[in-house]
Amino acid sequence: MTESPLTAEKDPATPATPTFRRGKNIIAVASGKGGVGKTWFSITLSHALARQGKKVLLFDGDLGLANVDVQLGLMPKRDLNDVIRGRLGLDKVVQRYEEGGFDIVAGRSGQASLSALPGQRLTFLRDQLLEVADKYDVVIIDLGAGVDRTVRMMAATSTRTLLVSTDEPTSLTDAYAFIKLGNAAGMSKNIGIVVNQAPSTIEGERTYKTLLKACENFLRLSPPMMGMIRIDPRVKECIRNQTPLLIRSPNTEAAEDVEKIARAVMRDMAETRAAATA
Repeated sequence: MTESPLTAEKDPATPATPTFRRGKNIIAVASGKGGVGKTWFSITLSHALARQGKKVLLFDGDLGLANVDVQLGLMPKRDLNDVIRGRLGLDKVVQRYEEGGFDIVAGRSGQASLSALPGQRLTFLRDQLLEVADKYDVVIIDLGAGVDRTVRMMAATSTRTLLVSTDEPTSLTDAYAFIKLGNAAGMSKNIGIVVNQAPSTIEGERTYKTLLKACENFLRLSPPMMGMIRIDPRVKECIRNQTPLLIRSPNTEAAEDVEKIARAVMRDMAETRAAATA
């Protein structure tokens, strides 16, 4: 069967991911391409979980193009580069974001070496993250866009990977490519879909069903929908003002949608833990 235009993605030939350690409370946020609101969603999801009384850590895993600190208007004194260079342990670069009530590990934007870490260094970083995660209810990893080696390892470490997509054909195509590669690496079962910038609930469901149909037809997979976020001009205003949506415009539809996803994430983690102990 010939794949549709949606599934005519770049098909990087990549070996399957080796055996990996998986966290019990780690949520990775990924996207097949940039520009879909992944980092904004990671920040807002962390904030929503903190507002629900959870102890949350937001880890900027976009190694090389980090911008969590930029969106929050922060100038961190310590960041992931200090860990990579061996100057500090990961627990020493955790910083409190008081306005949001959660902790962050900032990345280092423009540090090209971070996006091409040797496998041993990347494994060491992952192991430190798993140790630090034990101190939290939830850890959110804002991954880089795409499907490179760093993204695959961090996604493999997570309990659930939330794959963010919009209704743009390029976003859907690259989201499918992410799922296809994840399937080849044995990670397909923990991927869930989040549709961002949906013009309406009906349009958001249609976007999800387009991606779902491609996955079912060509991969025999049915990744669940973890939620959708309706488009709202106040989101861009918040990003421009470097202020979280749940502080600047907490009563918007987009804020309501992310809080709903946060509740779904907690239910999903509880169900996963229950299944593991059954």
